[in-house]
Amino acid sequence: MPVPQMLKQSKTLQGVVWMIITSFLFVGVTVIVRHLGSTMPAIEAAFIRYFLGSLIILPLVIRHWNGIPKAATSRLYAVRGLVHGIGVMLWFYAMARIPIAEVVAIGYVAPIFVTLGAAVFLGEKLHMRRIAGVLCGFVGAMIILRPGFQEISLGQLAQLCAAPLFATSFIIAKKLSATQSSSIIVGMLSISCTIVLLPGAIWQWRPPTMDEIAWLALTALIATTGHFTMTKAFQAAPITVTQPLGFLQLIWAALLGMLLFNEALDPYVFIGGGLVVGAATYISHRELQIARAQTTPIVPTGR
Repeated sequence: MPVPQMLKQSKTLQGVVWMIITSFLFVGVTVIVRHLGSTMPAIEAAFIRYFLGSLIILPLVIRHWNGIPKAATSRLYAVRGLVHGIGVMLWFYAMARIPIAEVVAIGYVAPIFVTLGAAVFLGEKLHMRRIAGVLCGFVGAMIILRPGFQEISLGQLAQLCAAPLFATSFIIAKKLSATQSSSIIVGMLSISCTIVLLPGAIWQWRPPTMDEIAWLALTALIATTGHFTMTKAFQAAPITVTQPLGFLQLIWAALLGMLLFNEALDPYVFIGGGLVVGAATYISHRELQIARAQTTPIVPTGR
């Protein structure tokens, strides 16, 4: 069966494709933030990024607005904005201080929380292939980091603290995707994060240069698109299927860090990255096999 037809018939495969696109977009954001460096306070950079993102997504929010959400939905939006806003501030801080691949690798603590949270709060089944994918990706990240063989810096600590916050945000996004449109979910995240980050940005504010504003505007555009594609992935497939595919970001991040910023790429990155790619490839292959079994008629073998 042709791949386009399989994509039309399989929501799971659609989710896989959306998540792969998301991994490319988020690595693009990572590279830009790394390029900006640590000259601008992290909370100010995060605020400008989300403020510009809100302006970008606002027309779509207005177009799809169906009135004030129910109280329970509004609380989910508020909690997501709070935890994601704090998480992205910590992420901006880490990005300016440690290598790109290391930031992404530490971020793989998040899928562990996401997978467990999806099982506990969303009732999703944890099939063995999905558990194996998450665990292999986590082991790959630990091989890259080699905990116990190097001192934990403030940048690493910031990223470690951001991981469970982003996991919480992803789980809430998955829950919201059952009843809310992608445009509203992404728009409310941008607006709520802008509000959460505003006080800290005012406190540490320094006038940004036009070059910094231009780069942050590009960051906002790519990141907003990434959140949109991530939400589409959540709507199409279980989070325990889509989340392990985010491990692909490590490969792109390590290569771009080496090519653009002369960051060292030691053999442990290749070993850990191999586990990551193997896990993501295995999960995609298994889901493709299942999709084929569901869409291809079973022909009796006869004896």
